[in-house]
Amino acid sequence: MKLKILVGTMTSTADYVAQAIQMDCADLVDDIEVVLMDGLDISVFDEDALYLICTSTYGSGDVPDNARALYDSLEESPKYLGHVRYGVIALGDRTYLQTFCFGGKKFDERMQNLGARRIGEVWCHDASAGTMPEEEGTAWCRQWLTQALADEEAAA
Repeated sequence: MKLKILVGTMTSTADYVAQAIQMDCADLVDDIEVVLMDGLDISVFDEDALYLICTSTYGSGDVPDNARALYDSLEESPKYLGHVRYGVIALGDRTYLQTFCFGGKKFDERMQNLGARRIGEVWCHDASAGTMPEEEGTAWCRQWLTQALADEEAAA
């Protein structure tokens, strides 16, 4: 199975999390590709892969600038994504409670509206907690991948 991590970031934190997952989870999945969302559109989901959306939240609960084209294309060029299995890592700061982790939550909502199947819950990291998102993100991802692989075996 291929894991494709789509990264939305302004300050590279989400990219660091994705790279840590790529290194730490190589024993669980043979092929892990980290792709910045720059210039992507809904066609990125045409590949047969397990997807992980790893994104920060920017401004007043928005997706990062580099994720805007992909996010918008999910609404402007919608198509059924029932074949897509995905997870979400949402990075945010709880001091902005009204918009905490909205970047990831917004992607999740659009994906669900198009019929994609989320595995597990959206994982939210709070920057104000003082914990390392790379460490916590890889620990979450190891559990998430174990669940995704078990779901795939059960369906086979």
